[in-house]
Amino acid sequence: MRVASVLVPLPVAEAFDYELPDGMTVGRGTQVTVPLGPRRLRGVVTETRETTGSNRRLKAIEAVLDDPPLPERTVDFIEWAARWTLSPPGEMAQMALKGLRNPAPRPERRVRHLPGRDPARPTPSRTAALAALGERSLPAADLARAAGVSSGVIKGLLDEGVLEVVEVSAVAAFDPPRPDHAPARLSPDQVAAAAAMADGVASRAFAPFLLDGVTGSGKTEAYLEAVARTLAAEPDAQILILLPEIALTQALIERIAARFGATPAEWHSGVSPPSRRKVWEAVIAGRCNLVVGARSALFLPFANLRLLLVDEEHDASFKQDEGLVYHGRDLAVVRARIEGAAVVLASATPSLATLWNARQGRYRWLRLGARHGTAVLPDVALVDLRETPPGRDQWLSPPLRKAMAETLARSEQVLLFLNRRGYAPVVLCRACGHRLTAPDTDSWLVEHRYTGRLVCHLTGFSMPKPRACPACGAEDSLVPVGPGVERVEEEAKSLFPEARAAIFSSDTAPDGRTARALIEAMAAGEIDILVATQAAAKGHNFPGLTLVGVVDADLGLRGGDLRAAERTFQLLTQATGRAGRADRPGLALLQTWTPEHPVLQALAAGDRDAFVEAEMAEREIAVLPPFGRLAALVLSSENVPALERTAAELAKAIPNAERLEVYGPADAPLALVRGRRRKRLLVRADRDVDLQGFLRAWLARVKVTASVRLTVDVDPYSFL
Repeated sequence: MRVASVLVPLPVAEAFDYELPDGMTVGRGTQVTVPLGPRRLRGVVTETRETTGSNRRLKAIEAVLDDPPLPERTVDFIEWAARWTLSPPGEMAQMALKGLRNPAPRPERRVRHLPGRDPARPTPSRTAALAALGERSLPAADLARAAGVSSGVIKGLLDEGVLEVVEVSAVAAFDPPRPDHAPARLSPDQVAAAAAMADGVASRAFAPFLLDGVTGSGKTEAYLEAVARTLAAEPDAQILILLPEIALTQALIERIAARFGATPAEWHSGVSPPSRRKVWEAVIAGRCNLVVGARSALFLPFANLRLLLVDEEHDASFKQDEGLVYHGRDLAVVRARIEGAAVVLASATPSLATLWNARQGRYRWLRLGARHGTAVLPDVALVDLRETPPGRDQWLSPPLRKAMAETLARSEQVLLFLNRRGYAPVVLCRACGHRLTAPDTDSWLVEHRYTGRLVCHLTGFSMPKPRACPACGAEDSLVPVGPGVERVEEEAKSLFPEARAAIFSSDTAPDGRTARALIEAMAAGEIDILVATQAAAKGHNFPGLTLVGVVDADLGLRGGDLRAAERTFQLLTQATGRAGRADRPGLALLQTWTPEHPVLQALAAGDRDAFVEAEMAEREIAVLPPFGRLAALVLSSENVPALERTAAELAKAIPNAERLEVYGPADAPLALVRGRRRKRLLVRADRDVDLQGFLRAWLARVKVTASVRLTVDVDPYSFL
């Protein structure tokens, strides 16, 4: 009997076996239809084998689908990613089939010349249209443009029966980039980095790189030159560029189109379903050289993936915390290894994990130490709020106000950075001290004054701001506490009423289109004061921006997150790096109540190495990443007794293991989310411990009841 193992889209730990009917041929990656109970499911074959018999009767595969098989290396990647993240492999396989779940683009309506039919009155316009058309078919509007005639001429030929309308199914393909279309002028350091990356691709072996360059050093131009050299040497090569935010994709796509004379494919949640189908089909057929996308683009079925680029590799947005839990940067490195490709991790503030790998010699370290051209890095100064505090109900200190006035007087731009959306992060009752929270979640409600609503940024719940306190009933007692970007903008407008102010956050720019419009307005000098969250700290170039004021530099340093210092250093370096582009000197002022903190001292001194050394030393003492490994088990349920029982059973079932500790179970910091109570266990292991093997052995000992949801997070980034 011939047997095939098939991955099906269910939360199960392995493939299901099915009998192969006589005459049916399948291979690794073939898409098939299989029965499962009363349902028929699409599955992916992982292997076939022959067996002499079985004590159970296997159901047979019903049909081989016409859709192309997934490339074998794509299946290898899916299986590896599932093992590493302890995810169901069938659900992981569905990530690679995501494009097929979208409708195909509609057929294109074109016109063609009917053989033997000529116009009764062959005017010069009609003759020109028929000559431009020839024996091919074209959309009517394209034909009119090509012939230089009006649409009425084409309509007349259609009405007369000389032309006919035909529907043509669009071929999923993208114009090939032209490597020599518009090469950039590069510095010697950029040329050397690009050559090294291209040589890594040419080796046709796994080649990982860290492209480490200060803000404004031209990392994008360097890696686009590597793309050009790759395509010049190998025209059918495929390249994937991963970005952490959708808002960044349009700017990069425009730069790529200008550099290569062709628009790359896009892959992210903002792309329409038919376009996603087109990208999927073009990628698997090898008719798409260049894809720019979010982390899910890693699962596209590339036919010849030669180079992966992870821009802003340090960004926490590459970590997916819901559904299938994985880190896009880490999986990009593995995908490159499986494909035998080069992978480039690019950042001005690399993560400590990536720096550690570069120091160990695992990644080749490429450095761009100076800004491109004559631009210089901004001066960074700390404003001690203990000595020069803002006034009552104000958030901008006298030194920052003075610097803003001087900057605006020179007709230059100001960026006020505060990583808090809304008007105020907390709404408090003056009468009883009650803090307003969402009804089914422990997170505080944030006041948004522009909309007059209180919003939970974790779940999306919102409500009008009540007149009375829901706890004590006191009227007009609810007051905002602390600043958000709306409150800072309000203060900036009162100080500088003539200045044009705007807010850049996920509330004011919820999608790529509006974000791009705001970025273009700032770049064009149409905004004087931009009050922004981290949305503005990622790779944008504002030529007129010379002053960055960080309203609360201490914000990210609070809490128990092991990466708090690292993230704060990265975020503030990126934010302050927006100042001083276009050959204008820049200044960054960081308001802080703790100017002695090592992170802020390193920022002021521009000494990244000192910060990295101190942070690495602390991690090494505690044997925390990158010197150790972490995993989190998060239990959640609406049934609190079942949750408590499952947590207790997990605690009792912990296997004996050396150089490994388990902490918990304990209530998660956010113990209630969307009506579900949450408990968490945290595992810390030495770096060489088989953490995944330990977790599998542990979870095999406990049957988790259906009312309890268990999420396994290998290398957690969120500790809430």
